[in-house]
Amino acid sequence: MKRTKAQQSRAAIERLYITMRHLFTRGSYKPTGISGESLIDSLLILSPEIYGFVTENEKIELDGLLYVMERLPRGIEECRYIRLISREGYENSGFSPIIPAKRKRNCYRVDEDQMYVEMTRGKSDIYDILTHLTFLFIESTKIARNSLEQKSGTNLNWDMLEQIVAKEERDEEFNKEAACSYLSHITGRTYEETRRAVEKFETSNHTNSLFSIVYHLGRLSILEMREDRDRQISFSATLRERVGHHVYGELWANRIKTVLQEEDLLERPIHVISANLHSVMNTIYGHQALGLNTYEAIEKEVMEISLQSKSNKSREIEAYANHNGMIHLPDTSGTNIGVQIIDTNKMSRGTLIPGVPIPKENKKKPVIVVMDYAFGEQAYECFDELLKPFEVDDKKIPLDVISASIMGKAGILKGNKGDIMIPSSHVFEGTADNYPFKNELKKEDFEGFGLGVFEGPMITVLGTSLQNRDVLQYFMESSWKAIGLEMEGAHYQKAIQSSSKIRNSIRKTVKVVYAYYASDNPLETGGTLASGALGMDGVRPTYLITYKILEKIGVFN
Repeated sequence: MKRTKAQQSRAAIERLYITMRHLFTRGSYKPTGISGESLIDSLLILSPEIYGFVTENEKIELDGLLYVMERLPRGIEECRYIRLISREGYENSGFSPIIPAKRKRNCYRVDEDQMYVEMTRGKSDIYDILTHLTFLFIESTKIARNSLEQKSGTNLNWDMLEQIVAKEERDEEFNKEAACSYLSHITGRTYEETRRAVEKFETSNHTNSLFSIVYHLGRLSILEMREDRDRQISFSATLRERVGHHVYGELWANRIKTVLQEEDLLERPIHVISANLHSVMNTIYGHQALGLNTYEAIEKEVMEISLQSKSNKSREIEAYANHNGMIHLPDTSGTNIGVQIIDTNKMSRGTLIPGVPIPKENKKKPVIVVMDYAFGEQAYECFDELLKPFEVDDKKIPLDVISASIMGKAGILKGNKGDIMIPSSHVFEGTADNYPFKNELKKEDFEGFGLGVFEGPMITVLGTSLQNRDVLQYFMESSWKAIGLEMEGAHYQKAIQSSSKIRNSIRKTVKVVYAYYASDNPLETGGTLASGALGMDGVRPTYLITYKILEKIGVFN
């Protein structure tokens, strides 16, 4: 039987993960060795949308390169040896941490050739970075081929790029138009495409210039081809011991529960919200501190504040929150998930948001635990630990969790950036695990606000950078009728169902609230995550979803 492209793609995804698990267990591999070539072959068969021209022999994928570099430590393109580590004491060393712009993790440039990268967010984080690194090695090989002559070594464009990068490192002026011309030959792209890409990299404050990145990627590949100076990726023994054992999730959850106990909040009704931290704080305390008594007023005022995080009004809201029941818990565990605990008993206003009164009886006043976004499988680790009873003095104190609300970003399959998705179930890609549930939010809750709203099953994918058009169209057009894809939903629901229906850690009647806003449409040309940030298109649905979640919390009380 002839397999469809979607079937071939799903098989390639499975091979990628089997290979990555094997290499992780083994402890190290050479990206251009036999094992590394297996990763490369599978990625090329899959040809993810986000990596654009990755399958082209000469063309370098420039938007995908920026997307990847903003999620990796600055300078990683210069290093032959990349070591993935656990939290192993480097935070107390003399090495200055390098924190990528779009993926919060501590990284350390140990010397000229070595970069250490902390992996504290579980398997999904490891698979994510290995996929990005595989893409970089594919592109670096193309750069080297485009820069070498068959007999006479490097070509003129490479030699001129080398001079440009040397000037850049000395902060000397150079002819940018000429530099873009040299670079366009090496990247196999037009002058106009190259110039635009150079400008995009210049606006990113957490990456080196495109000239420098292309040069150093090509340089390491040329050294490997000409001088057998191999590159290597390795995994520390401590990382391999800790992954899968909830080490960081347990530390994270226990700190939250310890604070709840210290503040005498453990026996109060608790509502857990996974969302970004600013939207919940700004919506609740914007209403209370600034006297914003309609959703329209909150939308107008608070959305502007969120885009100017250091404005006087944003500082006013935060100061008011700190004096009216909000406890901020920056992460110290390594999960990179900050938390806010909001005690409604300490609020000076009688309403949570307009029209949602706070119960008058103190023991019924809700406690809201807001956690920042988790990453992939980390969602299960953290939620599973948080929902367990708190063990203190040989006693187990269960949390009275009334509701669990999840707001997230997701790729949409039928709509546009900024539209809203209301899942009715989570389907876990590559497994037989499906999680239908009663979502307390409905499509009707969002009608009349000028945004597209879609309701139906959502796919929890193994990685957002491992999707192509064939797989996505299969999920959308087959009987699955999927409306979008994300990375955490099945993991959250797995933790909620096991805690409420099997382990009896929390009440069986826990309310579940899910809503996502579209960060991208991977089926649209130029609509993938690599196309850039959402800006205002993401702010409006964020606040609307936040408002609707808080409305539901008022009903649950």
